[in-house]
Amino acid sequence: MQMLQRSWTPLMAAAFAVLAGLAAQPAAAEELAKDLFGAKKLPAVAAPQSIGFYSTGCFAGGVAIPMDGPYWEVMRPSRNRRWGHPAMIGLIEKLSRDAAADGWRGLLVGDISQPRGGPMLTGHASHQIGLDADIWLTPMSDKRLSPNQREKMSATLLVDEKTHLVKEALWTPQHALLLKRAASYKEVERILVNPGIKKKLCDTVKGDRAWLRKIRPFWGHDYHFHMRVGCQPGSPDCKRQEVTAPGDGCDQSLAWWFTDEPWRPAKNPDKPKAREMMTMASLPRGCQAVLDAPAPSSAEAATYYGGASIAASAPAAVQPPVAAPEPAITDGAGALPASANAFAATPEIGIPLPRPRPGN
Repeated sequence: MQMLQRSWTPLMAAAFAVLAGLAAQPAAAEELAKDLFGAKKLPAVAAPQSIGFYSTGCFAGGVAIPMDGPYWEVMRPSRNRRWGHPAMIGLIEKLSRDAAADGWRGLLVGDISQPRGGPMLTGHASHQIGLDADIWLTPMSDKRLSPNQREKMSATLLVDEKTHLVKEALWTPQHALLLKRAASYKEVERILVNPGIKKKLCDTVKGDRAWLRKIRPFWGHDYHFHMRVGCQPGSPDCKRQEVTAPGDGCDQSLAWWFTDEPWRPAKNPDKPKAREMMTMASLPRGCQAVLDAPAPSSAEAATYYGGASIAASAPAAVQPPVAAPEPAITDGAGALPASANAFAATPEIGIPLPRPRPGN
């Protein structure tokens, strides 16, 4: 009997150790916020409201820009990132009309936000509160793109990866006019472009240069520009960005981008991105209510048409726009509150100066 007890003692000890280890394990790991928000196919039915910061937040009352408009097409539609705060969607539609009047054939609209914002499954750190949008620096062609082309067509890279300067053969005065038009809106607080594009503007823009203050250099952004709108009325929990220094930005803050420092390899290239680790506890408290809110009956029910009608069939070529009155905000089912008007004034907010390169 003693022998039997001695022989079982190590086995029992091992078993108890395993059980103790299991008991010490934390509960199942909390689900990642990017998976929760990425799974939502439709927006939260609520008054339009952005919650948190551009890279740590969410939004309710989102609307979608139509897949096609007279002067725009949505790219990469399978990502389902054509959603935003009504002010942002209305502004994109307005930009498309104004840019067409300036001679830009039409906008290719890239990522805006997921239906309820939040961290994205892939890609951007920002675009979380419905107030960021990517616009390609490639104009529409004279024929509408097929669904397959929208998914697979490559954008035109305007900057040389070695010199970090604009490819002169590809740059046109219309690129500058498009950026100037986007920067002209009071709602727009900053526009991110590749440092080479910023330098090109600094070297060539004559006369009024005040709008260059909104054009900020940042890594990437060599085939599109990133347009950011400020916190809108009705969003008390929206966190504003830093104020920028005065001036056109064509100074030492730009010169830094043409040194070796910004382009050195990251020290920890394998370090997980913040998006990969965010849980609901990482986001503002209000984002749980956004996640739990009911959805509209369909994407069409939450699509914003503004003052522009959707073409039933694509024209052979995009024609200059006919002047039309600004869209009115009306009462009734499906109408947007006055605070969602894309043409309402927003507070003057600044733009942060360049920061050290992210670790990944």
